Parts: sequence; structure tokens; C-alpha cells
Amino acid sequence: MAQADDAAAAAGPGGAGGDAGYVLDAQVGFLLRQVQQRHVAIFAREFGEDVTPMQWAALARLAEVGECSQNLLGRLTAMDVATIKGVAERLARRGLTATRPDPADRRRLLISLSPAGRDLYARLAPVAARVSEETLQPLSPDERSLLARLLAALR
Repeated sequence: MAQADDAAAAAGPGGAGGDAGYVLDAQVGFLLRQVQQRHVAIFAREFGEDVTPMQWAALARLAEVGECSQNLLGRLTAMDVATIKGVAERLARRGLTATRPDPADRRRLLISLSPAGRDLYARLAPVAARVSEETLQPLSPDERSLLARLLAALR
């Protein structure tokens, strides 16, 4: 009896499904947030204190594209101006990136991986691959491919 009461309370004021038929567990935003939380927990366990997910995104993108402006790096990593500025500053303080003014526009800052950043990227890229593998572990190869295509379509 207590379990049924708990389930009804958890379902909300309208009982199972509420008056509007809205079920939180069926909402894409809620599901994405739960999967993101699981992925971040795996990331934190595997990466430890080395880098945050945002820092890793910046390092990985710099490894892919090479030197670029801070603004472009923010766009390439889906970070707003304030976020990429903070990430770039923290990476530079740790000696993982090198910065220099853009000769074509001295107001613009160019960022690249430093030798230490390249070494860290090389060491952590296999770890990042394991994080993705573990995140996707419950899915078959076909489901993984489908999920990637569907998520890309939602961008």
C-alpha cells in the first residue's frame, strides 16, 4: 500500500500522468539531462582532476583544427563568449595552450595547444574514447549510430 501511495505522489497532483497527460519520464529534455548526468559521472571518474568536460572539448577541438581565434574556438565547442574566455584562461594558466595576438587583427587572440597541451591530449584521447564507449555501452552498434544521427539532427 505504501508503495502505491509513493508512486501516486511521485506521479504528481493529477495522479498517473497528471491532468494534461504530461509524463516527465517521457520528455526528451528530462531524458537528455539524465543521460548527460550519467556521461559526466563517467567522465569525472575516468578523467579525475585532469580536465573538465569543457576544457577537454577545447583541447580536443584545438587538436583537430589547430590554431584558431578564441571566438572561433567558442563557436566550434558550443560555448558562449564568457565561457570560452574562462576555459581559455584556465588552460593557459596550466600551460596547456599558447596564445598570441592575431597579426591580421591585434584585438583578436589566437589559441593553440602548447607542447604540454599536445602531450595531455595524446594521453587523454584514449580515455575520452573509453568514456564514450562506456556511455554508449547499453546500445548495440546500430543503435549507437542511429543515436548519433538523431542527436546531430536535433542540433
